[in-house]
Parts: sequence; structure tokens; C-alpha cells
Amino acid sequence: MKQEKKRMNMMTDATHVAQHEEARAANVQPREYLSFQLGAEEYGIDILRVQEIRGYADATRIANAPSFIKGVLNLRGTIVPIIDLRMKFNLPDVKYDSQTVTIVLNIGNRVMGVVVDSVSDVIEFKPDQIREAPEFNATVDASHITGLGTVKTGDEERMLILLDIARLMSTADMGLVQSVH
Repeated sequence: MKQEKKRMNMMTDATHVAQHEEARAANVQPREYLSFQLGAEEYGIDILRVQEIRGYADATRIANAPSFIKGVLNLRGTIVPIIDLRMKFNLPDVKYDSQTVTIVLNIGNRVMGVVVDSVSDVIEFKPDQIREAPEFNATVDASHITGLGTVKTGDEERMLILLDIARLMSTADMGLVQSVH
């Protein structure tokens, strides 16, 4: 009887170890990010949030909306709010050209678009390629920055600012989605 109980405990322990190892492996899986340009900086957002990428089109302006909310677009019957991330991040010289695109996102069952200067590519980051986001004082809200990803191309290394786009879209001044974490 004691041996049977001991064997059952060992099996239970083995199951717990296996579950722990599986969970740990899931946390170290590479994640893919869509990289895009805003001014001189390169950013990344979780590719799973991206529904499509479209060329820039003027949006229908909404009265009394903040300047970074460009307006709305009718996307195959769905009214989609459009946010200019360059304006949201207070970057200078907002220019729209042939490289400017709208990234259509699906966040918390809500479709919205963000205007960026250009889209680069999809980059896979392993956990060891992502550094923790720096802490800022209370005057800088960096809660939407999840980390800094480093990509090595030959001898050069570039850094992407990785955004939690769901958190950014749920900030009080945006008010587009409720918190989706």
C-alpha cells in the first residue's frame, strides 16, 4: 500500500514537472513582430494583432477628436477608427507619401487602424533578443513599451521598440478599447 502511494506521488510529481517544463518552453518560444518605421525609429508590434496592411488613404475626420485620431475609414462595411502614431508620439514632420501605410489591427474584437511611415518586415525574436524596457519617471508614460528587441544583420545591430499595441489603444486619451490583458 505504501509503495503504491509512493509510486502515485512520483507519477504526480513527474506530471507536475512535465507541465512546468511545458509552460517554461511556451515562455521561451520565439515571437513574431511586424516592424515599422516612425521617423528615425523602428518599432514592432505582435504580428497576431495585425489583420492587414493597406496603403494610406485619407480618413473621414470626426469633429472634436484629438489630432492624432485621423478619423474613420469604411473597410468593407466596418467603420474603422484611424490613429496616426507619429502624431500620437509627438514626432515632428508628419508627411504622407507612397511609403505611408495603415496597419489594420484586431484588438479585443475591435478593428482599428494605425498610420505609420512604412512597414519593414516580420521579425522573429527569441526571448534572449528582447531587453526589458527602461523605466522612466512619472512624466513619461512608457507602459505600452514591452521591451527593446535587438536584430543582428551581419556586423550591424539594430534595435526595435516593441509595443503592446493593445495597452496603447486602451489608454485614457485613446479610449478605443477596454483593457484586453
